[in-house]
Amino acid sequence: MIGYVLRRILQLLPVLLLASIGIWAMLYAVPGGPVGMILGENATPEQIAATRAELGLDRPVVVQYLDWLGSVFRGDLGLSIHSREPVLDLIMHRLPATLQLAFVATIVAILLGVPVAIISAMRPGSWLDRVLSGWSALALGVPTFWLGILLILLFAVYLHLLPSASVYAPLWSDPVTALKSLILPALTLGVYVSGVLARFLRASLVSEMNADYVRTARSKGLPERQIMRAHIIRNAMLPFITIVGLQMAAFIGGAVVTEAVFTYPGLGRLLIQAINTRDYPLIQGCIVVILVIYVLINLTVDVIYAYVDPRIEYR
Repeated sequence: MIGYVLRRILQLLPVLLLASIGIWAMLYAVPGGPVGMILGENATPEQIAATRAELGLDRPVVVQYLDWLGSVFRGDLGLSIHSREPVLDLIMHRLPATLQLAFVATIVAILLGVPVAIISAMRPGSWLDRVLSGWSALALGVPTFWLGILLILLFAVYLHLLPSASVYAPLWSDPVTALKSLILPALTLGVYVSGVLARFLRASLVSEMNADYVRTARSKGLPERQIMRAHIIRNAMLPFITIVGLQMAAFIGGAVVTEAVFTYPGLGRLLIQAINTRDYPLIQGCIVVILVIYVLINLTVDVIYAYVDPRIEYR
């Protein structure tokens, strides 16, 4: 297992290298740049040239990339063009908020999706199965930004129970403030993902319920709930764990719309601000950190496989 983990970590290096090249190429393919955002439309050619030289943008693109890549390997993601603060400090300031939101949203999605999938799979074709399948389709079809606005109108505007704008407060230091700020954005993300989890888990459960070992267990007179709990659910967990890992990784960089609706100070909102201001070092740093987290979550999922299914061996 240790050898497998080390190999996967080493495989991260070429992935990051290729991704960094793609990020750099896309940034310079987009029209405009940070100089225009800094100086405005009325800047003179002399001012533009001086600012480009100050920011190092007058050098060849390949030279800029190699300098940036060398700094990254030293743990330095550069300085933000606009705030002149270290990019790594800006990211580390926002990252805990995004990780906390992703964790709570995943818990909400599991609490909503797993019971729906199990109940639906135990009564396939029944009216209850059709109702729960309809709920899953509705959860998948509702846009997250629209659901977020509806939740704000209901709980913040009409009922005055929760704040409309979210702030970051660590769960371990101020759980009351943290939960008040997290409930609405986590519910917005969790409802959609619960539909995804319910669909995949129900399909896996129904497939396992038709397997030979299940028929053998039933022929021995084992109760249906015991068969479901001890055999079917465990064997159906592998694809479910994959989806949970992918969705949690998507929360890290894909909760941009939800963070914007609730003004949540997360990494996704920082990335959007960097894109709007053409802050190249900050954009590159955010995407690289998101990519690293994505790969690490996938690695964690692979390791969990070995504990869920003893037949899986990593050498």
